[in-house]
Amino acid sequence: MSSAAVLRRLRIGVDVGGTNTDGVVLDPSRASEPSKGIIAWHKALTTSNPSLGINKVITAMFGTVSINLDHVASVTIGTTHFVNAVVERDVTRLSKVAVIRLCGPFSKHTPPCIDWPEDMRELILGYYALAKGGLEVDGFLISDIDEKEIKEHCAVIQGKGIKSIVINGIFSPIDTVECQEERAADIVRAQIPGCNVVCSKAVANLGFLERENAAILNASLLPFARKTIQSFHEPIKKLGLNCPVFITQNDGTILSGEMAAKLPIRTFSSGPANSMRGAAFLMQNQREGDVMVVDIGGTTTDVGLLLANGLPRQQAAYSSLAGVRMNFFCPDIKSIALGGGSIVRGGEPMIVGPDSVGYNLTKEAIVFGGEILTATDCTVLGNPTLEIGNRELVRRALHYDGVAQFQNIVKQKLEKVIDTMKTSPEDLPVVLVGGGAVIAPEELGGASKVLKPQWSEVANAIGAATAGVSAVVDTVESTEGKTTKELVAGICQEAVERTVIAGASRESVKVVEIETLPLAYITNKTRLIVRAAGDFDFSRTDISDFLMEDTSSAAELQMEEYEGSGARAKKEVRHESKGDVDIDAYKPTVKNRVWYISETDIDWVATGCYILGTGGGGSPYSAMMRLKLMLRNGAVVRVVNPYDIPDDAAVGCGGGVGSPTVGIEKLAGDEMLEAQRELYKVCDAKATHMIAVEIGGGNGLQSMIIGASTNMDLPAVDADWMGRAYPTKWQTTPVVFNERDVIWAPVSMADGNGNMVIMPKAKSDLHVEKILRAALSEMGSSVGAADAPVAGAECKRWAVEHTISQSWRIGRAVARARKNNDVKNVAETILAECGGPHAGRVIWKGKVIGVERTLRMGHIYGELIIEGGDVVDSESTDKSSSSAKSQFQGAIKIPFKNENIAAIKISRSVVDGKVVDKEESVLCLVPDLISVIDAQNGEAVGTPEYRYGLLVIVLGITASDRWTSERGIEIGGPKSFGMGHLTYKPLGKFVKPISVIDEFDVSE
Repeated sequence: MSSAAVLRRLRIGVDVGGTNTDGVVLDPSRASEPSKGIIAWHKALTTSNPSLGINKVITAMFGTVSINLDHVASVTIGTTHFVNAVVERDVTRLSKVAVIRLCGPFSKHTPPCIDWPEDMRELILGYYALAKGGLEVDGFLISDIDEKEIKEHCAVIQGKGIKSIVINGIFSPIDTVECQEERAADIVRAQIPGCNVVCSKAVANLGFLERENAAILNASLLPFARKTIQSFHEPIKKLGLNCPVFITQNDGTILSGEMAAKLPIRTFSSGPANSMRGAAFLMQNQREGDVMVVDIGGTTTDVGLLLANGLPRQQAAYSSLAGVRMNFFCPDIKSIALGGGSIVRGGEPMIVGPDSVGYNLTKEAIVFGGEILTATDCTVLGNPTLEIGNRELVRRALHYDGVAQFQNIVKQKLEKVIDTMKTSPEDLPVVLVGGGAVIAPEELGGASKVLKPQWSEVANAIGAATAGVSAVVDTVESTEGKTTKELVAGICQEAVERTVIAGASRESVKVVEIETLPLAYITNKTRLIVRAAGDFDFSRTDISDFLMEDTSSAAELQMEEYEGSGARAKKEVRHESKGDVDIDAYKPTVKNRVWYISETDIDWVATGCYILGTGGGGSPYSAMMRLKLMLRNGAVVRVVNPYDIPDDAAVGCGGGVGSPTVGIEKLAGDEMLEAQRELYKVCDAKATHMIAVEIGGGNGLQSMIIGASTNMDLPAVDADWMGRAYPTKWQTTPVVFNERDVIWAPVSMADGNGNMVIMPKAKSDLHVEKILRAALSEMGSSVGAADAPVAGAECKRWAVEHTISQSWRIGRAVARARKNNDVKNVAETILAECGGPHAGRVIWKGKVIGVERTLRMGHIYGELIIEGGDVVDSESTDKSSSSAKSQFQGAIKIPFKNENIAAIKISRSVVDGKVVDKEESVLCLVPDLISVIDAQNGEAVGTPEYRYGLLVIVLGITASDRWTSERGIEIGGPKSFGMGHLTYKPLGKFVKPISVIDEFDVSE
């Protein structure tokens, strides 16, 4: 290491928050000293122009201690500026964006921004094009890109004056050979000089719509981000500092200024991540494993789990910002309305929050001469050692008995949110940080110890100063030539190399996260996600590469103009909303025994479909958005009661088949309709009605999608062939009835890209399943299938009736529970809609503490372990909620094969250092339905989404009587899943779902 590198030992951290801008100067080489190496720190009110606030804070720190500017190695800044621009819909900071999809014939029914709030879509999306390109999951081309086609779209984009362009290709995150996004980006840059191009693979990972959403927001922010990052450099230059300026990102690590200007979206959740990293630094000598960090501000408390590797636990799957669903990495944070400025209202019961005086605490709190009783007032009165304001003023307003009541409420709120975020029953150390940490008690249930480190009020700035470097590899690899262990080793090395390239010292880099996800219905394919992190290497000779290019002298003026016009723009921007539906007053449109589906109906049916999917069936999200778009484009979606169809009707069927992982990336084209068209070339009769093969998951909406599609115009039957989701085609009720030798032939299967399989006949339904599964992997692992119509009379005998109605009622129950803030009882509400307590029961409530997955014969097998406990919302202080703890003691396991098979009570013990599970009793078993529901929002949790720490409710619903015959139990019961040692006993008594058509029909 050079002498210059040794001298550059000081790091400056600045966190620009909504209320305060915090700063710290520290020397990491002195971190083991009592001072933690903290040389200076300062808090100041955030300024409208952030560069002025940064300058003020750093100048103040330099004024308190003599610092050699040549010793400063870096300045790292955390900012909420970019996320605020999105949340506020600031027209001066958000630019119009054009999107070029490399998708071939796919995704046409779910165009860009389809799921955005209308005002956001109008504000940002200026143009989109569906172009040739895209990859299959195995790396083969859907089609190559067409340079001429891209140039033609560029001409349109240029004519519209749009300068920010997103390129999004199917399976682009695993595209390391064809480099389609990069090649397309080069064409765009050549055609539109000076434009900003964002390749989606640089922003987020697998999940086509969510990655595209993130890339669009990122692209919209680029011009503003460039000026903002430049403005951050201005005060650094004026202060005489010649060092890199870094920006903190969502996982608690850093981006260079240049990279942050290209990827501002990665800073959206950097504030909570900075606080957690700061806590890690302050507790480094007292921390051995995971630590819960509780960051208490003026209005809210943010709680997150700091892992033993020093990084925040990341949020699973998807996140939402300003109504836009995305999938980039961000910390898993739970926020509650509790802070130093929380307003306290006396009485029985006392109420703390959710409103707060916020940054007006020093003006409005009683302890400072104001008139509003706050959490800070109660804390000062209860703690004689605190020297804040005038205690006598508070004593006149609140009796000491009130203090005890306040302290008990705060303790309960914090204990519940901590328990929500824990991933195991063991107590964890809890670290309190933030300016409002004084309101927290010295002891908390669930905490092995409660720590309030010195300098905790500027933990966010400390986290910024000490942030490291990270990189993530998210890819799909073949296990045919290498073992999973060998593949993981190679991906780990790639993650390490990416981290070093990003600026980390090689010796400090460690792999901090490994996840392997076998892919269903795909031969020898596994998704691998590896994250590596390390310390920035300030001894590098290429340190100048991390310096941003010289900024314009007018940067500060530009920022002032932004801030001034932004204040006006916020008043002008339209926040259009159709308003919430009055759930209790809403009535679906049913005329003359025909149900005409609305967007509200679609929302509720989709929610219900995923719950009836019993963990499988794939998310209905993209199908839901497709069906909504069809309505907006004038389609009429009709549903009829199965008992109203003629005996000689021809009831067709169709749906998607394949891997859920492929389904989130390769969105549907016309494969289902193509399969229907080809089928009728070998069928004697054409369909007059459509029925869903399974109501569970995404296929639950397909009878409506196919029926309402152009050239079809067929009503959907309020029924399906499963009443849930099952992993195979022979696990359907027509096969159970066994009135024909073969039900599912003729059958057709289309991949949407020109390939078709037609089976005019088959020896058995089991052969149909095996042959189609074999072809599936060669057709991109995602296809549309069409089945020959059955007679109306057969449909009436075989179908599970009124399952669209049942989905609708379940979805309505979830919507009502959310609106009434009663999600804790959502399972009971759903059960009431499914026939009441005799039709099933709440099997379990608790927290996921174990998940295992493996791939066998194309199906994902696994096991979920749920520890019993309280799942009531963390902000509730309802004492009755404690009953959940006494009712659900111990743990259960749920084995699954794509769908949940059983719920089994277990006892756990440790033998020779290993956890051993002993089965005690079977609580529920297929064909009865076992659904896992997110206890925080009432939504279904699919088997691909199971993760540690998730609070869940397990709901059991008695299977349809179509499944409870001897043959039905043989086909759909435990024996069919390899669990023949278990005997099926009905959970309750089946209650036929009530038809929406019967209830709401208005006949003329």
